[in-house]
This record gives sequence, structure tokens and C-alpha cells, in this order.
Amino acid sequence: MNVNADMGEGYGHYDIGNDDAILKIVKSVNVACGLHAGDATVMRDVCLKAKANGVSVGAHPGFNDIWGFGRRQIRMNADDLEYLVAYQLGALAGMAAYAGVKVTHVKPHGALNNMCAVDSAYARAIARAIKVVDPSLYYLALSGTEMEKAAIDIGVPLSREAFIDRLYEDDGNLRSRTHADAMIRDPKVASERVVRMVLDGEIISVNGKKMPTKFDSLCVHGDEPSAIAVASACCEALRAAGVELVTLPEMMAG
Repeated sequence: MNVNADMGEGYGHYDIGNDDAILKIVKSVNVACGLHAGDATVMRDVCLKAKANGVSVGAHPGFNDIWGFGRRQIRMNADDLEYLVAYQLGALAGMAAYAGVKVTHVKPHGALNNMCAVDSAYARAIARAIKVVDPSLYYLALSGTEMEKAAIDIGVPLSREAFIDRLYEDDGNLRSRTHADAMIRDPKVASERVVRMVLDGEIISVNGKKMPTKFDSLCVHGDEPSAIAVASACCEALRAAGVELVTLPEMMAG
């Protein structure tokens, strides 16, 4: 199984999340590409550290929304969104080259990810950007959503994702962060939940609904104060249950 985390979300002199600690726990990272967070120096540094820790690197493109940290929904032409994502993929590829690593996947950030899950035009815009910029990149898509359909229809590599530290609604979508209980911050609760998810191949919704779900990667949010404790507990619990943790390319290879 692959465990990934969002990171590289500092900006200039400001740090958000403990990237150094997270990189020693997870096997893949999704790096902010400069629009919702991150800058050239931050991207380069994360790529260098990821290489040193044997962690695969993915792009985490978002809306042009530093003030809102990419969590505000923005309505725009799907073609413009495609180019905005392509622009960010190019930026991270450039910084990854300084570290001698190749970007392996793409995962939309924040509000963009939530919108792509239900909006076919947005989901397809991401897939088109991948196909043009680098058709070898995996589209790391929330399982069972419009993103998964877009990857299949447009013909880009698909990797399905589920979340360690988020609650799900009965329809399979993530519970909005406007709800106080949207995030799972208790390491014990998260670790018990993730082992059940992997061994049973299903997600339990906020109302107890069992949803059989295919997923290749599990995400933990690196910007949360509880991220280190939750990620550590979950990875330890998975290993104790006999689950091997690998990078995303290794997971998809076999």
C-alpha cells in the first residue's frame, strides 16, 4: 500500500507543516506548485529531501488562491483550468530536475480536488493537462469520482486515492471542512480505521454506511497539527497488520 501526504505548502519565510518529519513516515508526497502555496525554493527543497528519503514526488496543483490556501471554490473556463494545471506541472518538473527526480503523479489540491470529484469538465481538464505535459504521470484521483472517469476516458494512468484523516459522506464524497468533525485528528481512531479500510477494502461513511472502494494510495494532510502523530500511528498499524508500504510507482507496478 502507498501512503501519501500533501506538503511543500510553506511560502517565502513561512513554514506550514513539518515536511522533514512527514518525509520520514510516508512513501509519496504531493508538492504544492506555487499558486495556492509553495514557491520555487520550497519546491526544490522538498524534492531534494524526498529523494534523500526514497519518497516519490507528485504535483499538487491548485487554484491561484494564496490568500485562501486553495480552499475557496473558483469557477472558471475548463480550458483555462487545463492551462493553469499544465503551468503548475511544468513548474514542479523544473524544480524536481534540480534534485534529479522525476515527478510521478498529479493530485489536485483543496477546493479544486473537491470540485473535480463531481464536475466532469474540471476533472477532464486535469486529465488533458496530464496527457499533454507528461502522459506517464498518474492521475491520483479520489476513488469512484468524476476524476476516475476522466482518467479512464482520456487515457492517462490512474491511481485511486482514499483518505486516512477525513470523514466520508454516504455518497462517497469527502465531508466538507465546514463541519467540525470533517478531519480525524485522533491517531488511535485513524489507525484503527485505516487498517480496516485496507484489509476489508471498504470505507465507512459518517453515518456507518459500508462502501466497498478500490484504492491504491492513502492520504494524510501534512498541514494539520496532528499530521505527524496520525501518519506515524497509521503506518505503524498497517505494518503490524502485515501491509507493506511502498512508493506510488512501486504500488502501481505490482
